[in-house]
Amino acid sequence: MLSRIEIDVLRNVEVARIYELEEFAKMTGINKDAVMKAIFLLKEKGIAEIFETKKKKTKLTTEGKRYLLEGFPEERLLKLLSEINDIEELKRKLGKEFEIAVGWLKRKKLVEITNGKIKITGNMTLIEKMGLLAVEKGEEIDEELKKILEKRKLVEVQEEKSFSFLITKIPKFEIRDTIGDLTQDLIIGKTWKDKEFIRYDLNVPSTEIYGGKSHPYERIIQECRKIFLEMGFKEIKGNYIQLAFWNFDALFQPQDHPARDMQDTFYLDQYEEIDYNNIDSVRETHENGWITGSTGWGGKWNIERAKQLVMRTHTTAVTIKYLAKNPEPPQKAFCIDKVYRRESIDATHLPEFDQLEGVVLDKDVGFKHLLGLLKTFFIKIGFEEVRFRPGYFPYTEPSVEPEVYVDDLGWIELGGAGIFRKEVTEPLGIKGKVLAWGLGFGRLAMLKIGLKDLRKLYLPDLNWLKNFPMIKK
Repeated sequence: MLSRIEIDVLRNVEVARIYELEEFAKMTGINKDAVMKAIFLLKEKGIAEIFETKKKKTKLTTEGKRYLLEGFPEERLLKLLSEINDIEELKRKLGKEFEIAVGWLKRKKLVEITNGKIKITGNMTLIEKMGLLAVEKGEEIDEELKKILEKRKLVEVQEEKSFSFLITKIPKFEIRDTIGDLTQDLIIGKTWKDKEFIRYDLNVPSTEIYGGKSHPYERIIQECRKIFLEMGFKEIKGNYIQLAFWNFDALFQPQDHPARDMQDTFYLDQYEEIDYNNIDSVRETHENGWITGSTGWGGKWNIERAKQLVMRTHTTAVTIKYLAKNPEPPQKAFCIDKVYRRESIDATHLPEFDQLEGVVLDKDVGFKHLLGLLKTFFIKIGFEEVRFRPGYFPYTEPSVEPEVYVDDLGWIELGGAGIFRKEVTEPLGIKGKVLAWGLGFGRLAMLKIGLKDLRKLYLPDLNWLKNFPMIKK
């Protein structure tokens, strides 16, 4: 006995002729998924043979489509050079793509740069653009050109499956009144009761459907947020731009500390008054230790440096400000947010990244509580082996660097932690001990997701996002 869809296929085929699945569906007007279901049913009956082919197809990326529409950076630079050859003006015209354009033109030996001027030295044949046009039309391109376009992230190679089939014989058949899909009308009319259903075959390939889901990085942020909220912490937020006072001085970081240099910090050419009353106690602690028992850093503390605005280099600027305004124990707070540093972009560093910061203020807490709290967090997030190495930070003592063990990678350091020094807490009127930690969230996310390049978290790679599992253990 054959179902209706099997018979529909058999009525439109020649025995022993090979048919491409998609071409057969177009030729007959039968839905492609219905044809697929039918030929798998016929295969089980020994009537059909199915052939699966994997093909690599080159497609334009979003950047590749933009280059076709707007032109390649080097193409636009050459056009501008007919009127302008001053580098600074060209940079203003092309923005961040100026360096890309110059790099490719120099590689092809088409320009020279002397005394701040660019001179054209040859004629360009833009084979990359010809390659993109060919890919857009579905044509094959040279492998060497394909590698160049892939390196520039203008094309991507995707693997696609295609199916073909042949019918070995056409048996005698009679039509059964079977049901393939249970519809609303069948349910309401109850006509399905006397009918036979086509057996559902899990092995029949089907069109992939990608449901909506959160970005994997956002999912890890939400997972960490949930853990700390369940542990009784309060989530806090703060401005990306902070006074140097909160970013450095309130944390007893000396004003000549290397981390405060221009090469590490984004400074704004703007100053604001410090919105805090105990500035004198912070100043004296820096200069002579005040009443903390410390000798301080010595020298003259400069209030103007403390008034300068910076792009915060750590979220500790948020937590210390919170504690200064809420100095009475107990307090438990955490912050997951962006910070900014002058970092060269590579696989593990970005100038903008996220930190997970937390503090616990209480009278009867100590170092063992800090280690226990962090170990609990790492185990909850999925790292089974955790250890701590001694570390140094200007504003905590004792200090540690937590590490987790990852197969194939070994022990990986994920941040810093410690107990705030008296030079931090006492000038701000904070009563009790403060356990504090700051974790590099990007590195944590890379380990959880299984990435080797931090930059991939921020790329608009829809293919990777679509295929990333909704649940990853």
